[in-house]
Amino acid sequence: MLTLSDDVRVILIKLADRLHNMRTLDALPVEKQLKISSETIILYSPLAHRLGLHAIKSELEDLALKYTEPDVYESLTGKLRSSARERSRFVSKFIHPIRKDLIQQGFKFNIKAREKSIAAIWQKMKKKEVPFEEIYDIFAIRIVIDTMIESEKSDCWKVYSIVTDHYLPNMDRLRDWISIPKANGYEALHTTVMGHTGHWVEIQIRSKRMDEVAERGYAAHWKYKESFNISSKLDNWLDRIKEMIESPDADAISFIDDVKGFFFLDEISVFTPSGEMRILPANSTVLDFAYAIHSELGNNCIGAKVDKKLLPINHPNR
Repeated sequence: MLTLSDDVRVILIKLADRLHNMRTLDALPVEKQLKISSETIILYSPLAHRLGLHAIKSELEDLALKYTEPDVYESLTGKLRSSARERSRFVSKFIHPIRKDLIQQGFKFNIKAREKSIAAIWQKMKKKEVPFEEIYDIFAIRIVIDTMIESEKSDCWKVYSIVTDHYLPNMDRLRDWISIPKANGYEALHTTVMGHTGHWVEIQIRSKRMDEVAERGYAAHWKYKESFNISSKLDNWLDRIKEMIESPDADAISFIDDVKGFFFLDEISVFTPSGEMRILPANSTVLDFAYAIHSELGNNCIGAKVDKKLLPINHPNR
């Protein structure tokens, strides 16, 4: 892992190698299948996620589930297969009015339904403690528009308006990752609307560039590097990994714990009174925010005002 900080391409090669290993795991004994699958879940899948490599992350998680929970994997695969025709009919009817309006307004676009990964469905079943039949967002409708970089943000919002002209949105489920992209570079508008059958449907709206970044992560970012400065984010991320690796007092177990925590780190956006944004880890404190603005402010901070309320320096940002 030391080589990760020397050349970004090493990460891509390493992930490709691990994906190939997972695809050919049938040839190995059960003990090695479980060992390699566990490694994949702990390190390689989160690494792919952190780099925005969604397609690789999803396949790694599905393949790991195939060997760690074979009965669950086979059951969910069978249920997805048996309900495929019904989902296809639903999607066809759902997108018809949206497609019609997009054509009328002159958009170049592609609409497709993307199923959640089997691992993601299983995680949701466990988290909500519900059976497969009660998971309604098994798939998402993805609308990808072919537009110029300069106008992609406004065009995505125009498409959002077209969708909500036909279906009632759940405003609590609106996610604007165009104005504030995720740490791994992901950009899109997400909303959830009420479909014609009375079930909620997730809609993802992106430009063609955003779709490439979502599928290929930083590999796609390099293609657009003249327009988007992304190298510094990646360099900072790799530097932090390197610090963990080179720490003289870290044993193997604590290193894995640190890396896992870092890979799965949730982030929040916090704004200063003047409107400047700082990206911080979820549940970081007021004091962390003060240091993010300036070290001298952190050294002298004794409290803060959050939403017009005075709070102590250990108050978590949420």
